[in-house]
Amino acid sequence: MSFVSESGSFMTNRDFFGCVELEDKACYIIADGLDSDEEAHSAEMIVQTILESFLEKPTLSRRRLTDYIRIAHEWLHYESRRVRLKASILIVVTDYTKIVWASAGNARLYHFRGERLILKSRDHSLAQQMADEGQIAEDKIDTNDERGNLLQYAGMPGKLKPYVSGKIPLADGDVLVMCTSGLWQAVEDAEMIDSVQAANDPVMLADTLEEVMLSKQRMRIDNYTAACIYANKTYQEEPKNRKKWIKRILIILLTVLLVGGAGIFYKVKSAAKKAELAADMLQYEQSADVYVTEQEYGKAVSDYSLGRNNSIKLKDRIHKKLLTDKMAAAQKLVDGEAHLKEGDIVKAKASYSKALELSEPYSIFKRQAIEDRLGQMTAFQKVQDWLREADLKFQNGDSSGAITLYLRARSSATENAYKEALAEITTKLETAEAKKSDVERQVSQLQADKLEAKGDRYNEAADYSGALDAYAAAQEVYQSIDMLERVLAMERKISKLEEKLNPPVPAVDPNAAGAADLTGGMDLPLVTPDESTDNNGSITGDSTNNEAGKGLEESAAKGAASTEPGSGVDAALPKEETVQKSAEEEVQP
Repeated sequence: MSFVSESGSFMTNRDFFGCVELEDKACYIIADGLDSDEEAHSAEMIVQTILESFLEKPTLSRRRLTDYIRIAHEWLHYESRRVRLKASILIVVTDYTKIVWASAGNARLYHFRGERLILKSRDHSLAQQMADEGQIAEDKIDTNDERGNLLQYAGMPGKLKPYVSGKIPLADGDVLVMCTSGLWQAVEDAEMIDSVQAANDPVMLADTLEEVMLSKQRMRIDNYTAACIYANKTYQEEPKNRKKWIKRILIILLTVLLVGGAGIFYKVKSAAKKAELAADMLQYEQSADVYVTEQEYGKAVSDYSLGRNNSIKLKDRIHKKLLTDKMAAAQKLVDGEAHLKEGDIVKAKASYSKALELSEPYSIFKRQAIEDRLGQMTAFQKVQDWLREADLKFQNGDSSGAITLYLRARSSATENAYKEALAEITTKLETAEAKKSDVERQVSQLQADKLEAKGDRYNEAADYSGALDAYAAAQEVYQSIDMLERVLAMERKISKLEEKLNPPVPAVDPNAAGAADLTGGMDLPLVTPDESTDNNGSITGDSTNNEAGKGLEESAAKGAASTEPGSGVDAALPKEETVQKSAEEEVQP
């Protein structure tokens, strides 16, 4: 016997194969997990459960095989807490002369004899049903979209009805191939026959089947498992004759003589097995109790479950009830935390209330901690109410109102250690604040744009002061929202306005003709280098210089008078005398 089992394109292999080969019987089981639970592996659970049942009572009985499958089916039901655990299963049991096989789902058995396919199991699928009704061809089942739509499988709701075959004789050279859908949907029947013909042993056959499947180079490869069993030395009964009957009689006599000893041996073996189960059961219970005191309720549930399983095998009703009750209390606490993470406070409160009730007889449960947690539910409910109200405000465009409620919810969640909600609140708060900031920025930009437009209108109307104020206000708003490009644009407009309001004064050239009198039109005495002033501000100097100075002044006065319009006597007179003279001339005839 040899098998291959791989995860294909996936990280986890949810297939499982197990077997036990005794001296007179053997059991081979292959299972294909159909669920997505990351903690429990349904295929492994069902294989181990059936193998344990078989080891207790090895048999080819159809009724017992059905019972083994039923027990495993019910166990999957019991362990289906987070998601429904389910699996396709195929079982082959043999006494090395014949086989009985059972299936539920679409794990398949292929029986080859003389390099020919003499038996192929039927799937419990909608595709198989369609083929039976003639809606599709039999060879189209492997590619039909309904091949994975199963009608029977372990863990299904309600009662499972597996198929159990009759006894099928084995012959030397027979080959059995057990495989999950991941393999048979990629390897056609003809390719499987060729592989059996080419292989000399089970190891080579398993490797060949895998190579054929991988050679298809599919984009997606499901979990796949194949187990190959060769019947090389089947037990054959000799023809009936006298010697055979003699041997049978001797065996019967020997059995009668040794029945007492055989019975004692069986009882000793059975007692040792029970003692081992009991020890494991108590160990599981002890470790689970420790987990409860440490408030590791998920781990406690797992160990209580294992201990309870042993109590069922031992038919120990007392420990079965004890472990079941403890496990139920721990499971309610696990459920309560799960509901909290989902934000369903009503269900969380109900779970904690039930846990408080179930844990009352057992001191290992920290009931005060459970009561405190239950008391927090009111505060948690208020947090959830605020969150719903805040979400509604945010959806209606009221970001400020939503932020106020989110802050209130965050404060309460922090105060009451509502860790499950803090991450959600933080994310929603950041989203609302970002939305509010964006709206405020848009409003500020609109305000600045209006101020800039106002400044443009003032500028066109030559109201430079008003334009300057409007541009300065717009620049300040643009600065507050980090619109630097607009800030610079306002700066350029302001600079142009300031040039209009304050034009530059041209520089004066003292050598230019007609330059303004630097004395401002005041008659200042001419002071020569030979003159000086006394303390009263009068000019002093010698008479010669004074006379010369007077001459110069008179010459200057005459020259000035000759350059004005209407030069002559009238021009030399003061203004008042000129006006009076003009009036007198008008009176004279």
